[in-house]
Amino acid sequence: MHHSLTIGKLAKRADVSIDSIRFYERLGLLSEPMRTSSNYRVYPFETADRLRFIKKAKALGFPLKEIQELLTLQQSPSASRAEVKVKTVDKIRDIRARIKDLRKILKVLERLDKSCDGQGPIADCPILHALANDDSHRCHH
Repeated sequence: MHHSLTIGKLAKRADVSIDSIRFYERLGLLSEPMRTSSNYRVYPFETADRLRFIKKAKALGFPLKEIQELLTLQQSPSASRAEVKVKTVDKIRDIRARIKDLRKILKVLERLDKSCDGQGPIADCPILHALANDDSHRCHH
């Protein structure tokens, strides 16, 4: 057991919460840990590397399902770099589409912001008025 970590030490080493570790276990992203005679979870040191992988992949926009696929590929001797590259290219495409959508949202919000000087009663708020009105007849490109 001296080559293993308790859940608290693992959380600290990987800079994640204990709840996250338990959640990833339930989803199968982490293997079931060994248990001590007093039923404490103990993890091999490599689990911290796996948690850092999960954390970094999440930060890069991969959902947990795709992270599971990447982890599976990583463990598979028959997997190829091409499979990982395809997933990365798909993620780039997805992020570019989200950036495009966010730019549209930003333009609308900036226009709404300019429509209001922040003065006067709430009843006359042009931002709230614009949000409440049906302007579906307008074309937003």
